[in-house]
Amino acid sequence: MSNKALRILIADELHFHRMKVERLFNQLDYYRLAPVHSLEELLTLVEYSGEPFDLVVINASLAGGALNLFDFFLDNQQVHHALIYDGQQAQLPPIPACVQQRVEVSHAILPDLASITRLMAIIDPRLPFVGTVISVR
Repeated sequence: MSNKALRILIADELHFHRMKVERLFNQLDYYRLAPVHSLEELLTLVEYSGEPFDLVVINASLAGGALNLFDFFLDNQQVHHALIYDGQQAQLPPIPACVQQRVEVSHAILPDLASITRLMAIIDPRLPFVGTVISVR
C-alpha cells in the first residue's frame, strides 16, 4: 500500500514528459502530484510551500545552467528527495539513489517504471516490492 500523503513535484518543460512521468506514479497509486513547466514555478513552490516535498522529479535541462540542481536539492530542507533525469544535459555524473539516498541523477531521457519503483522503495518503505510472487497453498 502506497503512502497517499507523499507530496511529489514533477518539473519538465514538455507537457508530454510531465504526463508520462505522472502516469508512472499513478501506476504505483501516487496521486498527490504537482506538475510544473518552468524552473521559476518549481522554485516558487519549493520556497513558499508550507510543507516539504517528499520527492522532486526534474528534467536537468529545465535549469539551463542557471542553477546547480544537485547542490540545490542536496542542501534544501524543503525537498526530502530528488530525481534529476537526463543528467547528461547538466553534465552531472550518474548517481544512483542507493548510494546517495537523497539526490539521484539519471542519464535516462525519462524515468521508467522500474526506476520510479526503485526510488519509491527508498522513499516509501510501505510500498510493496513490485514483482514479488506470493504463493498460496
